[in-house]
Amino acid sequence: MTQAMPNILVVEDDRETRALIARYLRTNSCNVTTASDGHEMARAMADHRVDLLILDVMLPGEDGLSLCRKVRAESQTPIIMLTARGEDVDRILGLEMGADDYLAKPFNPRELLARINAVLRRQAAARNASAIEGATVLNFLGWRIDIRLRELRNPEGARVAMTSAEFDLLRAFCERPGRVLSRDSLLDLTQGRSSGSFERSIDVLVSRIRRKIEPDPQEATMIKTVRSGGYMFTPRVEAVAATSS
Repeated sequence: MTQAMPNILVVEDDRETRALIARYLRTNSCNVTTASDGHEMARAMADHRVDLLILDVMLPGEDGLSLCRKVRAESQTPIIMLTARGEDVDRILGLEMGADDYLAKPFNPRELLARINAVLRRQAAARNASAIEGATVLNFLGWRIDIRLRELRNPEGARVAMTSAEFDLLRAFCERPGRVLSRDSLLDLTQGRSSGSFERSIDVLVSRIRRKIEPDPQEATMIKTVRSGGYMFTPRVEAVAATSS
């Protein structure tokens, strides 16, 4: 599925800077709306869906810090603050008001685009994590793990036999994709401290799971070993309706 272009609202009072940002973002697959002050910003946010807000600190009338605080009180729209001042105190103030990132002028438009993409990726990951939490059925690379029925099915739909410990560990991985999980934390998540289990048992279970889901268990790509860290589950995981076939 092709990802939709993000809708970016640029609030900047300097016409040349505003035009430069808008032109660059439009040539890099973004839908852009512009505003020169808080009043135009409010109208734009009422008329359009805004996926990310680029907000200059120094604006005529109400300043960007105050506007940032108001937006954050009403929504979780990601905000990147822009300012001609690069002092730490301004950066701290912006972050305290709820900004997701901060960029001091003058800046390279490529850096702004990189920061926009990073903030949007973090937001998408947070949304996905929220959807995964509490879900009863999860999919990854065509595999389907049913939490309620405690079963795993391969991409062909066949049930894959798993022990209770293997299932609990795979579930822990699926509910935390892309995160480095230490053996200690995996023990806590799956067996608890009172179980008397030891870290080596995690390695044994990981080896068993790899033999069941990895195309090549000797060159694991789904459950990667992180040196001095533990393990990381690399596939994208999605929550699906329990009634899906």
